[in-house]
Amino acid sequence: MRIAQIAPVAERVPPQLYGGTERVVSALTEELVRRGHDVTLFASGDSITTATLAAVTPQALRLNPSIADPYVYTMLELGIVFERAREFDIIHNHQDYFALPFTRLVETPVVTTLHGRLDLPDLPPIMRAYRDAPLISISNSQRRPLSWAHWAATVYNGMDLTPYTEYPDHGEYFAFIGRVSPEKNLEGAIAIARRTGIPLRIAAKVDKVDQDYYEASVKPLIDGKLVEYIGEIGEDEKCAFLGPAYALLFPIDWPEPFGLAMIEAMACGTPVLALRHGSVPEVVADGETGFVRDTLDELTAVADRIPALDRHRCRQWVETRFSAAAMADGYEAAYSAVLGEHRPIVEMDVLKPRLAPDSPMVAAELLAGSSVLEGPIG
Repeated sequence: MRIAQIAPVAERVPPQLYGGTERVVSALTEELVRRGHDVTLFASGDSITTATLAAVTPQALRLNPSIADPYVYTMLELGIVFERAREFDIIHNHQDYFALPFTRLVETPVVTTLHGRLDLPDLPPIMRAYRDAPLISISNSQRRPLSWAHWAATVYNGMDLTPYTEYPDHGEYFAFIGRVSPEKNLEGAIAIARRTGIPLRIAAKVDKVDQDYYEASVKPLIDGKLVEYIGEIGEDEKCAFLGPAYALLFPIDWPEPFGLAMIEAMACGTPVLALRHGSVPEVVADGETGFVRDTLDELTAVADRIPALDRHRCRQWVETRFSAAAMADGYEAAYSAVLGEHRPIVEMDVLKPRLAPDSPMVAAELLAGSSVLEGPIG
């Protein structure tokens, strides 16, 4: 199968440091190539892949201080991909809703994986306008705000497990990894560390948008002893950080669509202590690979039960459900389903707007929350 993968250009594929979506795209791309598919990866020019690399920018954008408007490069990428649409049997979009308007302009079927949260108030208008576009969720819980959308499948994120070594014994510190932001609730992780007396090590980045939050709410809680801030770490450092940990703390305070940090920890044999939000109950096997609870007090109360968990079971859980192979199985099935239901563009007159494109009623109808499309939707 000739497959185009559209990756974000904010990070290299795979990322040098933080970058969940890019890591997933890399694992999927490499596994599809290994299975014999002809894959073209549209990404930044510093990406590393066995697929055919179509470089959109010389390097990833986040670490380039000269980039003022990253959306310019997103649109540039989509223009390049869709001008080449006839070269592919299917286009797999990881650039969120930005690609949806292009899907009506080409014969090649397009499937979009949504990697972010979907409970944002501005999403329904564009999702309703392109309700015929097949979507893939990365957890079942992610779908809930847009349950009416055209969901082709749920495919859990997976990763290359080769760099992750299973550690048979637990260490003496909690780990927190990823991003410092209000929804990740690092303050909650620090509270658990203080209540249990178990040290907390933090390996996380601070984006510009979260700098004020970090300075005001988090930095004063870091004492360098019980709570230690290490900073952002690379892929080659993760296993050495997560593997010797007592447990990963994941006290999120938002509808997490997936949470790669959880499977990274479990791949090293490290259990997870997490609050019950979003995808968490789908990713962590409560009582087997960690504990899922509703409050910080409840998580604190079960922290002393971590040594009783089988660390090898954590690794097995990830190998079975969240490996690159398991993810590729899911996407191959999704591609086949989308190709099977796809209708050529000339047969899609029923999907044209009822109103002229420049009619003010089109915008008004969208903002009112109703669809401007008529006819059956997938």
